[in-house]
Amino acid sequence: MPEQASEESPAKKGSLLRELPILMVVAFAVALLIKTFLLQAFFIPSASMEPTLREGDRVLVEKVGFLIGEPARGQVVVFERDLGIVPPEPEEGLLTDIVNAFKGLFGFPDASTQDFIKRVMAVGGETIEGRDGRVFINEEPIEEDYLPQGVSTSDFGPITIPENHVFVMGDNRGNSDDSRSFGAVPVDRIVGHAFVLIWPPADVATL
Repeated sequence: MPEQASEESPAKKGSLLRELPILMVVAFAVALLIKTFLLQAFFIPSASMEPTLREGDRVLVEKVGFLIGEPARGQVVVFERDLGIVPPEPEEGLLTDIVNAFKGLFGFPDASTQDFIKRVMAVGGETIEGRDGRVFINEEPIEEDYLPQGVSTSDFGPITIPENHVFVMGDNRGNSDDSRSFGAVPVDRIVGHAFVLIWPPADVATL
């Protein structure tokens, strides 16, 4: 019997090697489906959302909500922004595609992504203005409990937001490249709603 087990072992190994490419394709397809339609982790690339989110944090982004609803003021959203830069297309194989899919799924940046994270401050049809250190929507000051006490917003606007657009700002008001410089963001460029901080573990919290 030991000799029979020894003879079967190479066959089993060969079977596993033959199945490995199929398993990799299935894993890639599952990761891609989850990332495209349901959930995606996002790596915080800068200090623009401090102290709410710090550089190196990771958040979980849900994509289902915006399929049936619209962004709302106060939500933290991930969106795509056209930088006007066309990177050279790398020669990538299936393995690289799989690695990139899992990197995106778990919040690690890769060279193909140009996503940003900010807070929605105003939606289509509203007029936003920065005045006297505060943010005003339709001439009414808004409460921003997520900002540390004493944070002041520099003057800007007034700006009326086009329909199907949102005005976004970073919580780090003195160090954020946001709609004050690049304008309102089309709703169809929003990837999803960041709803929970998942890394580092000690700081896990809803947003």
